[in-house]
Amino acid sequence: MPKPPTDPRARMGALAFALAGVLFLIYEAAAPRADQTTLEGAESWTSAGWSIAHIAAIVGLILFPLGYGALRAHLGGTRNEQTAMKAATIGYIGSALTISYYGAEVYGLKAIGQRAVEDGDASMTEVGDAFRYDPTAMSVFAIGLVLIAVAAVLAAVAVWRSGTLNKWSAVPLAALLVTMLPQYFLPHAGRIAWGALVLVAALWLAAEMWRAPAKAPERELQDA
Repeated sequence: MPKPPTDPRARMGALAFALAGVLFLIYEAAAPRADQTTLEGAESWTSAGWSIAHIAAIVGLILFPLGYGALRAHLGGTRNEQTAMKAATIGYIGSALTISYYGAEVYGLKAIGQRAVEDGDASMTEVGDAFRYDPTAMSVFAIGLVLIAVAAVLAAVAVWRSGTLNKWSAVPLAALLVTMLPQYFLPHAGRIAWGALVLVAALWLAAEMWRAPAKAPERELQDA
């Protein structure tokens, strides 16, 4: 019996998930984690590693909702299409809010770090803390992370019910993205381990999406 053709839309999602996983590991591994109240910490904000890490996170946060969008396309005409669409929509909003904070981390802290190093003034790092821990900035960041978690859970629900993908394949990624906020408080080695787990989880989902058949089985149009 010939194998059914694979779904090119799902394969685009597979590439998005795989690349996002790689970028999240780069984010956790590349960023220097010096004491950021010192001149060494201020200098770390000016490093290539700091910029590469946070830009990797920004691109990764864009790619995850793109993957959910491809999942929605794969499930088009089934009862799970709406769930996947909600995951993509909420994921885009969550990523946009979170990226606004990462942008400040990349560009704002770099400028502050350069000035602190030039002046030999570690107290300049307090300016960085002033906008990083500003209530508005923290609120936007936290809301973004919550929405990222909600989107990942919705995507896992859509995959679980899909009938074309291993029902467990999106669960690890959802669980890890739910823990994105607390992982910031881990030591550097713990954060790298978390990033490595995100990569493994994203690759599992990517592998399932890559093998997904071209047409999902017919379902009722309402969620169970």
